[in-house]
Amino acid sequence: MDKSGKEISSKQIWAGRVVGAVPVLFLLMDGGMKLFKPSFVVNATMELGYPESTIIGIGVVLLVSVVLHLVPRTSFLGALLITAYLGGAIASKVRVGAPVFDITFALIVAVLLWGGFWLREPGVRAVFPLYRAGLAGHPS
Repeated sequence: MDKSGKEISSKQIWAGRVVGAVPVLFLLMDGGMKLFKPSFVVNATMELGYPESTIIGIGVVLLVSVVLHLVPRTSFLGALLITAYLGGAIASKVRVGAPVFDITFALIVAVLLWGGFWLREPGVRAVFPLYRAGLAGHPS
């Protein structure tokens, strides 16, 4: 049941899980690849201006953030940390003049992460409502 007293349907919860799984799986893969440092990861990181010595640390930060998001008690903190990580990715891409898709990809991942979280968690809907009850022009 959400804050407004409405039941959350199992379809909505499952939709949230599916939508949220897409960015989580991508981020787990991304973080895992940073730990193993294949050549394309090293090249891409260095093209962004980061030394090779930072790759494992960046991967650990990402994986810890994703694990925090997967644990129900720390999901919100994990989502915030992932959002900060993706903001850094966007800033890094903008700084080097990357193509628009490369820049917006991190934003798409963040929207999917929060969209899935919003669908399945009443607390997130309470913090980020689609509309606020009692405002002119919106239903109560």
